[in-house]
Amino acid sequence: MSSEKGPVFGSLSSSAHPTPLDNSPTASDRQLYPNSAEKGPASASAANPKAARSSNWKKYAVIGVIALVIVVLAVVLPVYFLVIKKNSSSSGTSSGGGGGGSGSDGEGVVSQPNGVTSGTDGSVVFTETGNFTYVNKFGGRWSYDPANPYANDAKAQSYTPALNEPWKWGQDIVRGVNLGGWLVTEPFIVPALYQKYSGMTYENGSFKIIDEWHLVEQMKADGSIGDLERHYDTFYTEEDFAQIAGAGLNWVRLPIPFWAIETVGNEPYLQGVQWKYVLKAIGWARKYGIRINLDLHTHPGSQNGWNHSGLSGGALGVNWLNGVMGIANAQRSLDYIRIITEFISQPEYQPIVPFFGIVNEPRIMEGTHVLDPQAVQNFYYEAYNVVRNVTGIGEGKGPMISFHDGFLDFTTWNTFMNGANRIALDTHPYFAFDGANTAPLAEYLPRPCSRWGANINTTQNTFGVITAGEWSVAVNDCGLFVTGVGAPVAYAGGDCTQWTHYENWDQATKDGLKTFALATMDALQNWFFWAWKIAPSAEDNMVRAPFWSYKLGVEQGWLPTDPREAAGACAALGQAPSVPFAGTMQPWQTGGVGAGTMLPAATATFAWPPTSLNSNFPVGQYLPTYTATGTHTTLAVPSVTAGVDAGDGWFNDQDQAPMFVPVNGCTYPDAYGGALLPQPVVPFCSNTEVFAVPTPVAVLTTDANGLPVETTVLETDPNAVPAPTDPALATSTSAPVRRFAPRAGLPVATMMA
Repeated sequence: MSSEKGPVFGSLSSSAHPTPLDNSPTASDRQLYPNSAEKGPASASAANPKAARSSNWKKYAVIGVIALVIVVLAVVLPVYFLVIKKNSSSSGTSSGGGGGGSGSDGEGVVSQPNGVTSGTDGSVVFTETGNFTYVNKFGGRWSYDPANPYANDAKAQSYTPALNEPWKWGQDIVRGVNLGGWLVTEPFIVPALYQKYSGMTYENGSFKIIDEWHLVEQMKADGSIGDLERHYDTFYTEEDFAQIAGAGLNWVRLPIPFWAIETVGNEPYLQGVQWKYVLKAIGWARKYGIRINLDLHTHPGSQNGWNHSGLSGGALGVNWLNGVMGIANAQRSLDYIRIITEFISQPEYQPIVPFFGIVNEPRIMEGTHVLDPQAVQNFYYEAYNVVRNVTGIGEGKGPMISFHDGFLDFTTWNTFMNGANRIALDTHPYFAFDGANTAPLAEYLPRPCSRWGANINTTQNTFGVITAGEWSVAVNDCGLFVTGVGAPVAYAGGDCTQWTHYENWDQATKDGLKTFALATMDALQNWFFWAWKIAPSAEDNMVRAPFWSYKLGVEQGWLPTDPREAAGACAALGQAPSVPFAGTMQPWQTGGVGAGTMLPAATATFAWPPTSLNSNFPVGQYLPTYTATGTHTTLAVPSVTAGVDAGDGWFNDQDQAPMFVPVNGCTYPDAYGGALLPQPVVPFCSNTEVFAVPTPVAVLTTDANGLPVETTVLETDPNAVPAPTDPALATSTSAPVRRFAPRAGLPVATMMA
């Protein structure tokens, strides 16, 4: 038995945590505060119960005080985690607790005793919740001066540029980790949240609570929704960022959900609450010299049908750029990308968040595509234009834009948008999901080098920047909930216990995994391990997906204490890449000469809105779309020291185009069920027919041999009316389906009851 604390990292002196909101506000509860002076947190002292009992008049006086406090809280409810309406007259300055040492600013950072503003290895750091000793053997330096909070002079390590120094792509190396499972929950990262509901199953035995959609629905129903913000508040803290720098790592990839901005209709997610913690992450990264790759991890309708998109519906649950509502859902995505870009392009935040992944894992896939590659490329080009319309062209103007490869061979993207201004390719190379994976561990050791090394260099020489946004040391899919709650594993090498119970691993196993990790780091060059940590199982308080925890791997010895050790690992295995990297990026790839000058032939095939989504939805002009007539919203800035400008959440005041909203008077199909509808045969909104919507639900069934198999079935309604079809365009499903209310009234899918 071993704990997740190791000698590499410091430890908190206090485990106290602030009490989060037990009942997070809904969209209808939210107050909009354009005045930046109202962006600081409100607080009040509790009434003294002894005084309240001493006499009736004191009791009533206390009640009156409490009532007054409630009114005050309702007026100045903290809004640094809310979406606020942009006020063009706002100065962006606000008062806060940055300078007093008794409270944190809106970025979750407190001033230190005796005016200390920086420290190195061995210094004591005071936080919102206690203090810890900063351990960094790589020459790192933390820095926070409440009088000058945007100095950005912290360094993660001596070999990493400070935040106020330029990052040189092709020379500086990204060594990062994902903060997975924090603001977008995943069952295998935070299993206890889901294990609580393991007794809730359907008649066929499949589990009900398998994704965040269903988790939040159930937590709201049983009154435990406060546990979700308690998770946000405790799963990652300032000390994690200090430890990440102390592990020799210099970037984090931060997955965030679209519901950090808004939810629509019956989307059950907690709206806006996550943004409070995005601001904390920015503050903590700033303090420890860490750069952030901000990743928009979820999209309306689900871009892949997997649980980490929020809703697990399988391939038939992909309703983003697919299905009747595919274009409309993607229009919402463009709005969210624009809102985030406006925030992170502000000079107060751009040095900390210089990289933006706009879509996580769109489900294109090799072979039979779920999403059509052309439709995804159309979206990428449109999103690129949206971002660059905000930022302009050139080095340092807004973030580098990262496109995921959709699990296609990443070399197929080598000529995509050549000449564009600062774009990057994101690839997620995993061996874990290759199939049965019964080979001995030793056979995996050179494979990262032979499979990826040369191809990474080829892409760097042609396309430009490529990062491995996710990878792990998993050589199979063993691990608690790794394949989903209740889903079977493909591993056919025997009992998974040998891979989930790391406390029984011998030194040879740890050494093999470390060699595999070093080879992967060397082959991929710029990478983000998935994830920094995995929470323990509720059953035995042990991590039961150990392949996926960087922190645990460093502590236990199967990951290096110094990631620079990976240099030359492929050559040491006799697998030096056959194609070398030229060593420098071309100027246009990093915002220099030629950036933003794509040849017409490079963009001639891109159309938005797309004229077709795929063979099932070939007539894009007939699909529902929204209209750009809505008022745009702005993400809130944190409270900082009085007199310091924190921005106003909107970088480009010339960007005043409206947001996408439903066409007034039109009836919309359900946003999460349109993938199973047929292609409409008339232009949208030319009549008042309400589409019948089948809802895909992932369930666990058995095959002919009685083995468990995950499949997708339709939620049915015997009274449903099928949508009209044209045999020349599409084939109608024969399954009975449920009718849903239109999005015009802003309800969306209610999944299986």
